[in-house]
Amino acid sequence: MNTYYRDESRAFVSVTGLRKSYGAHRVLDGIDLSIPQGTVFSLLGPNGAGKTTMVQILSTLIKADAGELRVAGHDLSREPDQVRAAIGVTGQFSAVDGFLTGEENLRLMADLLHLGRAEGRRRAGELLERFDLTGAAGRPAAAYSGGMRRRLDLAMTMVGTPRLIFLDEPTTGLDPRSRRTMWQIVRDLVRQDGVTIFLTTQYLEEADELADRVALLSQGRLVAEGAPEELKRMVPGGHVVVRLADLDGYRRAVSLVGASSHDEESLTVQIPDTGVGALRALLELLDAQAVDVAELSMRKPGLDDVFLALTEESAR
Repeated sequence: MNTYYRDESRAFVSVTGLRKSYGAHRVLDGIDLSIPQGTVFSLLGPNGAGKTTMVQILSTLIKADAGELRVAGHDLSREPDQVRAAIGVTGQFSAVDGFLTGEENLRLMADLLHLGRAEGRRRAGELLERFDLTGAAGRPAAAYSGGMRRRLDLAMTMVGTPRLIFLDEPTTGLDPRSRRTMWQIVRDLVRQDGVTIFLTTQYLEEADELADRVALLSQGRLVAEGAPEELKRMVPGGHVVVRLADLDGYRRAVSLVGASSHDEESLTVQIPDTGVGALRALLELLDAQAVDVAELSMRKPGLDDVFLALTEESAR
């Protein structure tokens, strides 16, 4: 299969001034965003922030109160059928029928999409192979592991060859190996097929691994948007952790380096990361005082730091 080259100059999803209220409660309050074709966009936010409502609106399940919304070049309010033809939804809870086999689930989806019997069989076989389910094709889906069910669920979404997939909590409850398998499948869908992914997840590591751009939703508003590395630079919190070789060296280091925190049990001191020059000076100081360093590590802020800092600020 040929590798797809993304077109980042073209917005596949365009949202301007999106608003949605339920009674007096405004769930989405003036959302603007643009998602390029063939990329992974991740929407993060605390429970109740409005993530599910935004997905429901963009997937045509409910209507917005206001805003200009386009998906795959189609206006959501005037051309909902064309939008539905371009999208697929893989929800947090599997839509797999446990009484049917893996192949029967896929052929049922093909029938619902009116692909025809021969084309449905061909498409089912193709997807079973692609998602590494050929060996389990004749087994009831109820006997599948959690990872296999999620792969089958995503394969069912792919029967209609969607150009945009809403992927909600794709690895909830999966073991680390199954989670990484799902991540690779998502990457392949983007790289090989040019599929655009709209990802919602509670695993910030997942967004960091997969997303080209991340938006953080809080109190119905987008409080930050950018590439994961851009967002990490928005908050302080980087530090250097030094583990000393012995208790005497630890006690002297605590008084020498102005540690922001320290732990005698692990013989570690933590110092704010202020750059390479400061790190060099720290090591020279400890060496000059004959303090032996057993280990040194650096920690940069992660998406979890961004999430906690910005959602807390928004809530205040």
